Amino acid sequence: MVCLPYPTFLKSPTSSPDALSLSAVGRARIHPQADDKSYQQIVSKCIQQSQVPEDTKENKQTRKKYMKQGVQLASDFLSLQLNLDVSIVDVEIVLSATDMVESDGCLACCFLDAGCQYIVVQVQGEEGLTRALEAIEVSRLPRERIVLDYQLSPDQEFVQQVTDVSSQKIATWEHKTKLAVEISNDTVQSTKLNELVSSVSKAMGEDKGSIALVDPTAEQLGLAFAACMKTDRNDGLYTTVVCTRSNEALGLVYSSKESIVAALQCGRGVYYSRSRNGLWRKGDTSGHYQSLHRIDVDCDGDALRFTVTQNGDDIKAFCHLNTLTCWGEPRGIRHLEGTLQQRLVNAPAGSYTKRLFEDETLLRDKLVEEAQELSEPGSKQDVAGELADVLYFAMVRATKAGVSIDDAVMELDRRAKKVTRRQGDSKAFRIKAGEEILGKK
Repeated sequence: MVCLPYPTFLKSPTSSPDALSLSAVGRARIHPQADDKSYQQIVSKCIQQSQVPEDTKENKQTRKKYMKQGVQLASDFLSLQLNLDVSIVDVEIVLSATDMVESDGCLACCFLDAGCQYIVVQVQGEEGLTRALEAIEVSRLPRERIVLDYQLSPDQEFVQQVTDVSSQKIATWEHKTKLAVEISNDTVQSTKLNELVSSVSKAMGEDKGSIALVDPTAEQLGLAFAACMKTDRNDGLYTTVVCTRSNEALGLVYSSKESIVAALQCGRGVYYSRSRNGLWRKGDTSGHYQSLHRIDVDCDGDALRFTVTQNGDDIKAFCHLNTLTCWGEPRGIRHLEGTLQQRLVNAPAGSYTKRLFEDETLLRDKLVEEAQELSEPGSKQDVAGELADVLYFAMVRATKAGVSIDDAVMELDRRAKKVTRRQGDSKAFRIKAGEEILGKK
């Protein structure tokens, strides 16, 4: 994959309106401030957890309690205080090697369980490398979840230093550990920033590292992002696929450097209209605007994917024909979701779905019943049929609660980033409750 720039926030990403949507490039790095009370609470809780031995059942429960409290604090810190959607943005957090060691690795695990994708350990010189490697070892984390941030001097040999570190020093560490380079706007002339980022991207090579711009503006980040791409179109535009959070294609559009910047500035789907020869802010006319979650570049570096939530006061339509997609109405589970949302508002007489919406006990009983039938042995066709039943009743429950497919996808993506796993044993009281429901039938 192409090495692309992303923001690193020395200040909070909520400190400026211009910074709120910069994480939509798909990645963001956070430098917690040493005097941040919320962050220090997390560190203290993780150290408290590490100091509890696992020699008795009671101690294990206490340690588990502290772990859950720490993860909740970290989740609130990331989502509420920093306004980051960890389910779709790859969040890196820079942690002190000293804090990592003092917490016996609990601090690093805590932030990964809270949704961070990477733990960043900064390296300055050989002594710093030794300390960083100690912190990595004590944390016992998958090496692909760790970034070593090598501090380089931005002089005329900068790009060569990147090349040397990427090809030589990285080879002496675990091969899955990534190299990261931070570029500060204070040390690089604005006119040279895009050129430097493009050169570093080429020197870094595919999937070997990353480029972090320190507290950039939307314009700086967007133009630097585009500088790492290529296009063979005479008009310089980039082919862009617009998708839902479930990777369903809504339509095909085009982007320019200016539209990428505009999208990052406002956090919405903004594209380039070839018919208007200018920016196209989706929804300004129709009211069907899009919330931007993430911008990705394809493996060849010449096409974009915008991941969005399609909104609309009347209907959620991307297409000018008032359908969700430019290929007509969706099928499968997305079609079911749309039908259920309509039934919730205006169900025809005799609707079974309406009955389920209104009778909580019936809906609960059917969920338990269908889940029990799915658990029984059967043919492939039988299992598919029972799964469809479970999905229907589960979607009724979700629709009634205002939960969408995308909400469930968000939760799955967030859980996928956890490194601490539960045993997953069955819960006796839940089994008993289910048996009582089934016994009534």
